[in-house]
Amino acid sequence: MSSLKNKQKAYLQLHLAVLLFGITAILGKLITLDSIALVWNRLWIAVLGLVFMPGAIRGLRTISRKNLIRFVGIGFLVALHWITFYGSIKLGNNASITLACLATTSLFTSVLEPLITKSKFKLMELFLGALVVVGIVFLTGVGASYYPAIIVGLVSALLAALFSSLNKKYLQTNNSISVSILELFSGFVLISLCFPLIQNFLPQNNWIPLYNDWLYLLILGICCTSVAYALSLNALKELSAFVSNLSINLEPVYGILLAIWLLGESKDLNSNFYIGTSIILISVLLHPIITKIRKRNQLKEGKV
Repeated sequence: MSSLKNKQKAYLQLHLAVLLFGITAILGKLITLDSIALVWNRLWIAVLGLVFMPGAIRGLRTISRKNLIRFVGIGFLVALHWITFYGSIKLGNNASITLACLATTSLFTSVLEPLITKSKFKLMELFLGALVVVGIVFLTGVGASYYPAIIVGLVSALLAALFSSLNKKYLQTNNSISVSILELFSGFVLISLCFPLIQNFLPQNNWIPLYNDWLYLLILGICCTSVAYALSLNALKELSAFVSNLSINLEPVYGILLAIWLLGESKDLNSNFYIGTSIILISVLLHPIITKIRKRNQLKEGKV
């Protein structure tokens, strides 16, 4: 009975985490700061939120020098991912378009992960990746005015696939929260050091949040980053990787539905958007389902 309650609690924690992750795009549209200034503020707030988690500081001391350098580099990629993610939202003034592009992360991962981890290419993943391309073709039918947002959104998805694959290769036995602190702080330092260049080539209207921006940023940095991350890690103690991946794949779905409901974005979107997004999301959700079926069949064959 206790085990059942723990699993039910884990399901609740995981879906709450995914819901919080899905809200990030909506908050990105509501916050008036430009994308780089927005990410800079999110990074330091998220780091402060993670520092107080149990074992976070102790875990930093156990990271080797070689991995320390690697995680710093990955942290730069995380910062660039977030900058392009929010940049896409600002360019298109539409969170749904960006979230649809983010769902293509699985396509890029199917190609990058085997190259980085030196594992075999999986035909199923490449097939689903090709299906994603079909979805992108439909997505471009939303209108030329959204093309810059789509391109930047796809770059954001590529960066997400890259840093996720690198984390999978190098995370190993390191404390996940400690690594997150290191990566997020590295991103914060990178943007801070590049401040003169940013202001010269991509000037931000404001670096200090104003009025409601503070509230939205605190929700984004603490609830949608620190708390969501901690909830997802706790859930993994009770749930299988399959259930976890299936739920996390729902992030774009939750985000798009929330954007349409809270921001009224449906009036700006045509049938091409819904067809393209549906194809992309179906391909993303099919992956863990097919993987589960294949593993079950392999187990049955092994028992015969």
